[in-house]
Amino acid sequence: MSSNRQQTCEFLLSNAAKVIGGDSPRVDAELLLSHVTGLGRTSFRTWPEREIPGQQAERFRELVTRRVEGQPVAYLLGEQEFWSLPLKVSRSTLIPRPDTECVVETALALPLPADARVLDLGTGTGAIALALASEKPGWRIMATDRIADAVDLARANSRQLDLPVEVVQSHWFEQLPADSFDLLISNPPYIPASDQHLSEGDVRFEPASALVAGADGLDDIRLLVREGQSWLNPGGWMLLEHGYDQARAVQDLFAAAGWLNIESRKDYGGNHRMTLAQKPGATTSETNHAP
Repeated sequence: MSSNRQQTCEFLLSNAAKVIGGDSPRVDAELLLSHVTGLGRTSFRTWPEREIPGQQAERFRELVTRRVEGQPVAYLLGEQEFWSLPLKVSRSTLIPRPDTECVVETALALPLPADARVLDLGTGTGAIALALASEKPGWRIMATDRIADAVDLARANSRQLDLPVEVVQSHWFEQLPADSFDLLISNPPYIPASDQHLSEGDVRFEPASALVAGADGLDDIRLLVREGQSWLNPGGWMLLEHGYDQARAVQDLFAAAGWLNIESRKDYGGNHRMTLAQKPGATTSETNHAP
């Protein structure tokens, strides 16, 4: 982008949108300019002729160049909104996706007690745990991640949002203190190691440890399904996000491990993106089926 002309909002945004490309180049450009200037995106449309100081314009151009190289907007901003919560993000965590909000919606609709104990496994930014905490202040929520930087980030988000979530460093259940829960919830890695999408788009910049799970993408889900009942109260639930084409395989894993009331649900795009199942026990009954 040339820097010789007057640096108005509209001039900067129009030129940036041309080079960024992709599905939403104008939105990407507005988010980056808002980040640099501190101005709201609506102000760019209301006052397109507003002049941007040279230092801010140069910083904006630097961010646009990094976006053109493929770096995700969330990493450039250091923040991503999820469930209307502003979450800090970093390269040590997966960027929260809108479709994962469907997992939160499903969890909130489950027949759980008012003081339910909930465990979010592989929490990353803390997105799922914090979304649940924002809606259910009576729930006692713990979150885990095996990456120390992710644990620090989730704790920082918990403090920033003033939402009480206990965050523990643990690889799945390995370092957890003895406990039992009413809900185990997770967006685990589920992409096959050979998937071509790992070398495309924003995913290239996200940590492989948060994406890849063996040859068929189901290694971590197998572990969670196999060990999960040991950490649940009788009649407790497990809810897992997975790939758009993995619902049948995940259902079969739950069935083979003796879970009940197995059901897959769709995301906003109409894909079966999550599966839930219930641990057998004294409280399991027809009335406890997922709504």
